[in-house]
Amino acid sequence: MSELIEGLPDAVAIRCMARVPFYLHPKLEVVSRSWQAAVRSTELFKARQEVGSAEDLLCVCAFDPENLWQLYDPLRDLWITLPILPSKIRHLAHFGVVCSAGKLFVLGGGSDAVDPLTGDQDGSFATNEVWSYDPVLREWAARASMLVPRAMFACCALNGKIVVAGGFTSCQKSISQAEMYDPEKDVWVPIPDLHRTHNSACSGVVIGGKLHVLHRGLSTVQVLDSIGSGWTVEDYGWLQGPMAVVHDALYVMSHGLIVKQEGKTRKVVVSASEFRKRIGFAMTGLGDEMYVIGGVIGPDRWNWDIKPVSDVDILTVGGERPAWRQATPMTRCRGTIRGCAQLRI
Repeated sequence: MSELIEGLPDAVAIRCMARVPFYLHPKLEVVSRSWQAAVRSTELFKARQEVGSAEDLLCVCAFDPENLWQLYDPLRDLWITLPILPSKIRHLAHFGVVCSAGKLFVLGGGSDAVDPLTGDQDGSFATNEVWSYDPVLREWAARASMLVPRAMFACCALNGKIVVAGGFTSCQKSISQAEMYDPEKDVWVPIPDLHRTHNSACSGVVIGGKLHVLHRGLSTVQVLDSIGSGWTVEDYGWLQGPMAVVHDALYVMSHGLIVKQEGKTRKVVVSASEFRKRIGFAMTGLGDEMYVIGGVIGPDRWNWDIKPVSDVDILTVGGERPAWRQATPMTRCRGTIRGCAQLRI
């Protein structure tokens, strides 16, 4: 790497470049080859952390177009389109998604494509493939496969590692196996199984440094405190419905309301009646805010049409008066949300 900025040591120049927002990095690259090398270096992204210019972005994948991800920049209210995920599986769905070590990981899942002539599913129901997107190099890479193929499973980052648990195998049988991935070593290892399985999709949330696995239709929650301790079973009486974690607190959308779950107590935060006709959306937390993204409207008994939407609605829950507002809609993605995660770079 030759001198980046005339008269400045490269170490200082890197710290100057680290203050440039991520969405402008492609413009920095055209300055010179040395700037391109700097922008695509781990040193720049380490400097971003050091100078306090790291950004929190949302990663979103929807039904349409297939296998396409976009990043949302909340400070500038704009969308960045990533290269197509290079999986051979068409319309990848029911996968796990999580961000760890500054990368986006897409794990498992199977094809949701349907033959328009026969109505048959196209391809396998569950796989063990793992992909990561590196925002430094701006490319996808295949990573070590999971030990067990799975779909509709819990997937979370815990203490710098990725934990997956439960779900369904390729023969559509529910499983209790759990495993852990080290992003630095690119290695999977088995961890204690869930205490029980259930014939429904499961999901995971991290609250208080603990992983909570929830099965749809079950009131009990299986909790992983640390990898070596195994799982415990708790019954918090949590409401069923879309969930988001904001500042380590759990919010649930249920019966047209946003409810904050604090232990076994509930507090109604705000109305969400406008989402009653919307299904298949993502709900996630970022900073002081909760996002409702995408989905479809309909059908209902009056109208059988299904309208895919790209809308993004944001609820600020940190203030005294929670209020909804709209962000710029997704520019490429629309419809049912396949995956959503928060990326810090």
